[in-house]
Amino acid sequence: MSPHTRREVASFDTVSVIGLGYIGLPTAAFIASKGIRVYGVDVKQSHVDQINRGEVPFYEPDFEATLAGVVHKGNLSAQTETPHADAYIVAVPTPFTDDHNVDTKYIEAAAKNIAAELTGGELIVLESTSPPGTTEKLADMILEQRPDLSLEDGRQNSVYFAHAPERVLPGRIMVEMAENDRVIGGVTPRSGQMARDLYATFSNGELLVTDARTAEMAKLTENSFRDVNIAFANELSIICDKLGIDVWELIDLANHHPRVNILQPGPGVGGHCIAVDPWFIVAAAPEEAKLIRWARETNDAKPKYVINKVMEKAERFKAPVVAALGIAFKPDIDDLRESPSLNIVKELAEKLPDAKILVAEPNVEQLPEDLTAIENIHHENFDDAIEAADIVLMLVDHAPFKEIQREQLDDKVVIDTKGVWR
Repeated sequence: MSPHTRREVASFDTVSVIGLGYIGLPTAAFIASKGIRVYGVDVKQSHVDQINRGEVPFYEPDFEATLAGVVHKGNLSAQTETPHADAYIVAVPTPFTDDHNVDTKYIEAAAKNIAAELTGGELIVLESTSPPGTTEKLADMILEQRPDLSLEDGRQNSVYFAHAPERVLPGRIMVEMAENDRVIGGVTPRSGQMARDLYATFSNGELLVTDARTAEMAKLTENSFRDVNIAFANELSIICDKLGIDVWELIDLANHHPRVNILQPGPGVGGHCIAVDPWFIVAAAPEEAKLIRWARETNDAKPKYVINKVMEKAERFKAPVVAALGIAFKPDIDDLRESPSLNIVKELAEKLPDAKILVAEPNVEQLPEDLTAIENIHHENFDDAIEAADIVLMLVDHAPFKEIQREQLDDKVVIDTKGVWR
């Protein structure tokens, strides 16, 4: 295209966001805040009802006012059925199977429902984190149901597919949704440009257009890079524990080198991104992804190391009381997805049947069912849990926990996986 030729910019009067979780709902609200009519779709009726009342069904700082505003103005509504729209954003879960391959059942369900509504000219963007080639498979699923439509650019019956992986951090979505750069990959050139135009309606970051497979791999690469670096920190923490060295002091000293930036160790790695995405690379190239596999296995093994430390200390007590501080996957959020802390608590309760496990998680009103079903697990205020405890296990460094005075722990056995009470 000549530098003097103006490209036609795609416009969207209506957008449907499929999946109203931690990513889909903020995305829907941001688009709606720009005056575009957005239809949110979710299979959970309780989520739909909450959203239509302007209520956020999960914890995200400063988000509720934005949601309430766009719902009140009529720019965003939620429903369980997929409507027709000019553009669709698919933000459904992509869990992995026991053999670490992606489970596409939620994408397949979205594809089936979208296919029935298409007339030609629509844009379909997959935001769900996926292995390379998944966006093309989404296109195949839809076109198989709708052979009257075309993947080729520029036809009257063309449908356009792209991948735009999310890059936001839970707890900072209100800032990062607007400001972060985005990678956008089109299955065809026109698809990529249309997706860029859609995200330009609400994103102030740089919009980097590539092909769909590269965009899919970019997200996996970003999270695998972080996973490898966390694995280094977690392995270092185990080595230092054996050698009697304060790993947090060691990392602080090492990070004074101008070209060293070691991350912080913890009880493992959680969340739907870092704990999952590297396995998609391993599944795609199992013989070649040696370092990525090693890092994932190292981080997956860290919870067992923490459990063994607690069990060793618990031998001192006939019926120990353990205060487990935090079960979210990271500080100051309520997201429990792939949380190593939650799994540590569950396994401790099973391995120590005579113990009482007092779980302090200030960001959730009640524990998940898989914990409440275990007889010796109880939800407690963190001050009460610490007072009653023989062993205090720091798992997630939520802000309130950082205010706990060291004197409260003087007669306790303390196992601090986050270096809060060094």
